[in-house]
Amino acid sequence: MKEEKERGPLLFEARREHSMLAGPSGREAIPSAVMKRAHGEKLQLCDALEKIADALPNVDRLKCLGIANAIVPLLRNIHQYEETIIFPAYEASTIAGNANLASTRRLRAEHVEDECFAGEVTETLLAIGHGETVENAEAVGFMLRGFFETMRRHIAFEREHVLPAIGIIDQDVSLGAGALLQPAQAVDRHMPVAKPS
Repeated sequence: MKEEKERGPLLFEARREHSMLAGPSGREAIPSAVMKRAHGEKLQLCDALEKIADALPNVDRLKCLGIANAIVPLLRNIHQYEETIIFPAYEASTIAGNANLASTRRLRAEHVEDECFAGEVTETLLAIGHGETVENAEAVGFMLRGFFETMRRHIAFEREHVLPAIGIIDQDVSLGAGALLQPAQAVDRHMPVAKPS
């Protein structure tokens, strides 16, 4: 387990030889287990990116390369599963389908945005990993934080609204240290944030 943490968020990608829809036995995987693993790996990715952002400009270049190579395939695999299995189940789960359609349209749009943003983050991490000097550590840190905080909010929405509607409870906040941060904390962790009422 420690080795997986050191390698970064590659677990989902490493298991790609097994269908995301089928486990090693060939039987259909249970969506709750798939989503728990997917959220866990996305949160591991967020934690790894946060460590890089905190360490800028002095970062582990090999870690940057490893994460850069994992981001886009990880997100594409998870997004494909959500869009083909989870979202249709969510849309069918309630009578008020219009609200569900609006939510899943927004989530699908966020997937496209996340993958585009992931491409930019990948380019930046590859450049750093290949020895490019970090000219503006604050700007790179802001970029990384913008990416991983958006992913954390997306996961929180899925956990609070989408998954419970289809009978999946995934509230394991231990999977990511900052999984449920308030949006304002993404900008400055040292500013006090008003507690929601």
